[in-house]
Amino acid sequence: MMATEYKKPLPVPENPEPSRPFWEAAKRHELVMPRCKRCNDLFWYPREQCPNCFSQEIDWVTVSGKGKVYAFTIVYQAAHPEYQKEAPYVFAAIDLLEGTRIISNVIGIPPDQVKVDMSVEAVFEDVTPEWTLVKFKPAK
Repeated sequence: MMATEYKKPLPVPENPEPSRPFWEAAKRHELVMPRCKRCNDLFWYPREQCPNCFSQEIDWVTVSGKGKVYAFTIVYQAAHPEYQKEAPYVFAAIDLLEGTRIISNVIGIPPDQVKVDMSVEAVFEDVTPEWTLVKFKPAK
């Protein structure tokens, strides 16, 4: 789905290099995570060194996009006026099957029906030609 005019703030990082593979994969509707080549630790959020062993030898691996809701909150009062138009919405920590946790939104279900341990899967929202957001919906 491509919005005609996306007005919400986009996740433009100050230093785009550490997360560039993530955003490029999202545009292809693929979910990737950084992995340490030395200790094989899969981690999130993108950074220039492994949070486990501090190695700077990082590669990116495709993950399933499947997981479970670890924790969530329902946002009724958004910090930015453009997000307020969608309130209430779910902001959640998702435990991916591969063992790492990512923060995103849960969509496609009324907010009051989201539950901890609910199975979810990644979906991709093409909001501009340059940006695709990764969100999660209930798994089938």
